[in-house]
Amino acid sequence: MDENANGGELMAQVFVERGVKYIFTLCGGHISPILVASKAKGIRVVDVRDEASAVFAADAVARLSGIPGVAVVTAGPGLTNTITAVKNAQLAQFPLLVIGGATATILKDRGSLQDIDQMALMRPHVKWAARAGRVGELASLTEEAFFRALEGVPGPVFLEVPVDLLYPRPLVYQWYGVSQSRGSGWRDRLFHWYLKRHLKRIFGGRARVQDLDFTSLLSSFSPTTSELHRALAFLGEARRPVMLIGSQAMLFPQRVEELQKAVLQLGIPTYLSGMARGLLGRKSSLQFRHKRRQALKEADLVILAGVPCDFRLDYGRHISSRARLISINRSREELRKNRRPELGILADPGLFLMELAKMGFSPLLGWEEWIGELRGREEKREEEIQQQAEQKTEFVNPLAFFQVLERILPEESVIVADGGDFVATASYILRPRGPLSWLDPGVFGTLGVGGGFALGAKLARPDCQVWLLYGDGSSAYSLAELDTAFRHRIPFIAVVGNDACWSQIAREQVEIFQDPVSTKLSYSDYHKVAQGYGAEGLLLEDPGKVEEVLKSAQELVHRGRPVLVNVKLGKTDFRKGSISM
Repeated sequence: MDENANGGELMAQVFVERGVKYIFTLCGGHISPILVASKAKGIRVVDVRDEASAVFAADAVARLSGIPGVAVVTAGPGLTNTITAVKNAQLAQFPLLVIGGATATILKDRGSLQDIDQMALMRPHVKWAARAGRVGELASLTEEAFFRALEGVPGPVFLEVPVDLLYPRPLVYQWYGVSQSRGSGWRDRLFHWYLKRHLKRIFGGRARVQDLDFTSLLSSFSPTTSELHRALAFLGEARRPVMLIGSQAMLFPQRVEELQKAVLQLGIPTYLSGMARGLLGRKSSLQFRHKRRQALKEADLVILAGVPCDFRLDYGRHISSRARLISINRSREELRKNRRPELGILADPGLFLMELAKMGFSPLLGWEEWIGELRGREEKREEEIQQQAEQKTEFVNPLAFFQVLERILPEESVIVADGGDFVATASYILRPRGPLSWLDPGVFGTLGVGGGFALGAKLARPDCQVWLLYGDGSSAYSLAELDTAFRHRIPFIAVVGNDACWSQIAREQVEIFQDPVSTKLSYSDYHKVAQGYGAEGLLLEDPGKVEEVLKSAQELVHRGRPVLVNVKLGKTDFRKGSISM
């Protein structure tokens, strides 16, 4: 590496070596050298309209590529704007690197612009945090940041980089004024000596070098042979097994086809959640989507592959107390959260399933009756949804809307979910076409992921048609990223489910308290907002024109234009009583 390179160039070189293709940012003087150097080395720099979107976009790239995403933000408010997105990544357990600019080393805690205690702010929300103090350690700390993001339970990491470590040495010396006269007084001479000594320290010394074994990250979380044999014994004795697969099983995108084959070979009735949606394609006879709680209550063996017993499983109470429980998780804490499994395996759940399939296990004939019961319930629920989709509403029935979208959704597509009621309705009807084709925030339930997720998804999978599903409430958090999509030619289709209401909250609030306070919105012209940002905007009010408008959106995005479809929705009781707390 060039010893005369500035700090931004040293960090950019590590990005290239670690396979980074995209950096997400909102510009700032504290970080300019990193952005310029990254662009010079062939990395695509995408500047967004809110720092939270930069982190969400980096998160999406990490989920779809397996390479930690990179967000570079400026000091102070630039960093504080990222907190929600960083916390979302931490709880969702996906690796990303947040680099924050900072005041010059000599000015720390002296009241300079945007100087706050960023380390104290970030430490509770990341796996690892470090502050660079010398130019010679920038490359090594950046390399370590990638390693820490991936090891163990993946998650976000933070590296703070003072501005004077990034710019060229002659310019920094000029800023410090050491090239000027030392003055005649002893105080001036002493201060001049101190500045030169400080600069020699931050620019001098040998480069810090670490030997980090990235290849060990995969093998370190493999299950043991004895654990696999015990799991096989449990399966051999089960008559009503159920498996739940969550996002943690999807940490190695390059092996996702192997994982899919393993799950199909095992033949266990399976429910998918989070990033695992789509793992088995849209037509697998092993995948079930409805009546999960009833299945868990009746199962005699439950396998949780990367799924903790948190609120989504009613803290473990969804699972029968008589059922045997196998839990596979990278997190020792989540492995035993709220309910201790009979067989708890501290391992990567995806690797566990692949290794289990290699043991030669085949589904048992005795499972056929159980699978038939589950299939019957599935079909009955689909019939109920069909009946509700046929109900007439003032504008567009949301269930009928998603039935049309399900028909026209191409095989190569990615669905981004950012909303409450509208998006949850979609999850009952839309069938992601394959692995890594569904993105939602995860356990934090964060609104606002949409714009960043859609940008990251389209960059990571450029040949896919990306559909961003917004609630009208959630859309306001990141609607401005349509400007980013237009400027950077990252075309996706955004759909706003516009019912002029925060429906997920209003359903229960109005019934319990008879007061809709703070839940009402307007039937706003979101399509016109999109047009103002340079995107195409389409309005859909007529239930008879759903397919026509959606196909128009597909034609426009095919031409390279980002599109927003503003869908005015009628009211339904489809998700009555569904609030989670």
